[in-house]
Amino acid sequence: MTESTLDRARAGDGEAFRRLTEPYRRELQLHCYRILGSVQDAEDTVQETLLAAWRGLGGFQGRASVRAWLYRIATNRCLNALRDTGRRPQPRQPARPPLDVPEPTRRSEPAWFEPYPDALLEDLPDTAPGPEARYETREALALSFVAGLQRLPPRQRAVLVLRDVLGFRTAEVAALLDSSGVSVNSALQRARTTLDDQRPARDRDRAPLPRSPRERRLAGRFVDALENSDVDGLVALLTEDAWLTMPPEPLEYQGHAAISRFYRTLPWWGGQALRLVPTRANGQPAFGSYLRDPHSRIAHAYGLVVLTLEGDRISAVTRFGDNSLFPLFGLPRTLRDQSVWFRSPCPSADVSS
Repeated sequence: MTESTLDRARAGDGEAFRRLTEPYRRELQLHCYRILGSVQDAEDTVQETLLAAWRGLGGFQGRASVRAWLYRIATNRCLNALRDTGRRPQPRQPARPPLDVPEPTRRSEPAWFEPYPDALLEDLPDTAPGPEARYETREALALSFVAGLQRLPPRQRAVLVLRDVLGFRTAEVAALLDSSGVSVNSALQRARTTLDDQRPARDRDRAPLPRSPRERRLAGRFVDALENSDVDGLVALLTEDAWLTMPPEPLEYQGHAAISRFYRTLPWWGGQALRLVPTRANGQPAFGSYLRDPHSRIAHAYGLVVLTLEGDRISAVTRFGDNSLFPLFGLPRTLRDQSVWFRSPCPSADVSS
């Protein structure tokens, strides 16, 4: 960025402003997603951030970088959004009657968050975290990390992301939040303690590399088990302490016996009525699931499933029942074709939305 670009932007040159801010758009969206837990809320907040930056460009003194200045605006817009309870939609209630599911292993507070499409990471600049970063990029994107963030108070959430994910120094975070270093360090310590207590310790180095043959084999075995209603094959893929969760539903199932009971309860289980279409979310294997209509040759969207892998096993299955997320992942709302319920190596389903 040259001084002339900034000068032209201050003079009202929209193209110069775009050149000034566009390199940071994608990373700002991911930053807002971590704090807000929603892809759409994150995009809305980025739009608000850029509008505020355009209007306030005359007051930008250049004492901090353009990137830090944009992060300041975006973070405070996120905190405002979290304080404004009207901005956060209530979890959608399913149109169908609730299932008569078995008693869960535990009931938690409803957690409202969404998966993040890997496709949105393709244009993300390869920017190394700052010197204070505590988490690697892959770990800071994982679904369990994002879920843990959503259980933190908003300010702790922002401090932890700025310090431990992005690697801003304490003084920089204090400036971004109009706070003191003492206040930042206190919030950070509480956030770290809470997050570490909530997230299970995993041997993350043993997880298959993304898109590796090892990952594809394990994900493929999961698909085979689910599509063939093979509950024994399914639980054989799980770690002993694996969790099945369905945000924002507060029901959580842990272990082979509990997860097996849950799947056997489903009214469609045993009829090979499910079809899974691969995608990716949060750097993890994911699937759009489709449930076959017994009265037609159509399968309807039935939620997104995200897998957390550990070694050669699955340590968590997370299902999101909000079918409005499908377009974000390039998935249709319905599938048509015999391939919906007859497996083939390369299905060529006619899709419609």
